[in-house]
Amino acid sequence: MPSSTGFTRRQVMTTSAALAVTALSIPTAAQAAAQPTGSAASASALDVVAHMQPGWNLGNSFEAIGADETAWGNPRVTRAFFRRLKAQGFRSIRIPVTWGQHEGPAPTYTLDPVFLARIKQVVDWALADGFHVLINMHGDAWQWVPNMPTRHDAVLAQYTATWQQIAATFRDEPRRLLFESINEPFFTGSSGDEQNAVLMNELNTTFHSVVRATGGGNADRLLVMPTLGDTPDQPKIDTLLATFSALGDPNLVASIHYYSFWPFSVNLAGYTTFNAATQQDLTDTFDLLHRSFVAKGIPVIVGEYGLLGWDSGPGTVEQGETLKYLEYLGHYARYRGLTTMLWDNGSRFNRRTLQWNDPSLYAQIRSSWTGRSGTASTDQLFVPKGKTPTDATITLNLNGTRLLRIDVGTRPLIRGVDYTVRGDTLTIAAATLGRLTASQEYGTNAVLSLRFTKGVPWAVNVITYDKPVLTSATGTTTSLVIPTAFNGDKLATMEAVYADGTAAGPQSWTTYKQFNVAFTPDYTAGTITLPTAFFDGVTDDTTVTLTFHFWSGAILTYTLTRSGTAVTGTSA
Repeated sequence: MPSSTGFTRRQVMTTSAALAVTALSIPTAAQAAAQPTGSAASASALDVVAHMQPGWNLGNSFEAIGADETAWGNPRVTRAFFRRLKAQGFRSIRIPVTWGQHEGPAPTYTLDPVFLARIKQVVDWALADGFHVLINMHGDAWQWVPNMPTRHDAVLAQYTATWQQIAATFRDEPRRLLFESINEPFFTGSSGDEQNAVLMNELNTTFHSVVRATGGGNADRLLVMPTLGDTPDQPKIDTLLATFSALGDPNLVASIHYYSFWPFSVNLAGYTTFNAATQQDLTDTFDLLHRSFVAKGIPVIVGEYGLLGWDSGPGTVEQGETLKYLEYLGHYARYRGLTTMLWDNGSRFNRRTLQWNDPSLYAQIRSSWTGRSGTASTDQLFVPKGKTPTDATITLNLNGTRLLRIDVGTRPLIRGVDYTVRGDTLTIAAATLGRLTASQEYGTNAVLSLRFTKGVPWAVNVITYDKPVLTSATGTTTSLVIPTAFNGDKLATMEAVYADGTAAGPQSWTTYKQFNVAFTPDYTAGTITLPTAFFDGVTDDTTVTLTFHFWSGAILTYTLTRSGTAVTGTSA
């Protein structure tokens, strides 16, 4: 894995004429840059959006496709839930909504009053609990809005009627309620970038005119508008800036989404760590947003952030690397004046237990709202089973902190005896590792808690392991299950190549395959499974060499032979 009644109805035009007129109304990027910015009113918008930090998404509830808000597995939203969420420190909630499935036919597209009343009830609960609330048009963005290039007038009529009704319903709500024109918009069958820009501008300006025409609280309500796809790249940003300039409204907010550098976000192409390239992608993106919008007095909401790999399965992005990403994202968003809203489809904050499924992830996110935390080059120390340990070194990422102490449970380790620190290098003594792994049980034997002068502690798992063992297997192109004795180790990534060294499997531009898509480890069952998604990219009557890279540094090879739908796997 993301604007209302009484408007000035414009004369219906043919699609081509409408596009031509709209295109003429879009200022160039140079014209947009020349417009005055930073008025008192826009500064007020900056203040409002700043007060919304931090934010959270009520994902997979009201945008769910189905009978009601429980269709995608989440429970009904309750007032108690909002109160519990408020206690977690969030100041704003984004409520994604799919409206089209609750509408009647053309020409009125009348919204189901029961559904509309339910949305209002939930919005009012959140407002009463002190949240800023953002509601949008969500699933519609991939259901019927993409048809705008080929069904322009019909799509625009439905879009207009929908926002008329939303705006009328929420006309008298306080300014802490914001509207967002659409989520991650895209267009099917367009002629290319130029038409996409025209259509994107038309959606945002139509939304603006519809909402503003309803008056009341909507006269100066903050309106949130995305780039095409909520993508933070310069051409799409220039289009949005041109729209803002043409509208001349100080109460507008820019929206983008950020799920990190894609290969890292899904663990593909060997990007298993939050390395320099991945960090630079975040830095460059947030610098661009600040330079393009915030520095000109236009607030920015990063309406969704997280990692795409969260939805692929456990372990897609290693835990420590995830925490380093979240630590830096929170820090750099603060530095660049961006408001962020965590995407949560129910897998982060459990809506039944009202507890975090991963407390350490939440602790890192919350800490990043106010300051930095120390981290390290790894959160795993692997100690070979049955061998005398050697000293282990870890590079500290101090981030302006100092290491105060290291605890194991409630017991502090002794500095100068159990460990030493020189600059940013932490060394854990061999004798200490031997004591901590005395049980010789595979897996985590102890957890070192590195405590810094500020921020959350950094956990380092001390792991007893042996080199993993792969066993020969037979299967089909539907599924090959490789029996695997992990022996305490964890899989980092897998390579796949043909005999000539070229990449095999999906994403043929890289030999490193996508974690939990092209291959999936199961540490409890002791297996690595290669599904159809992998074999769809493997040529028939070929031999493929797999190379499995483990976090301990162990590397194992495995040979596959495909003949029709039959697959044979042999351990090297």
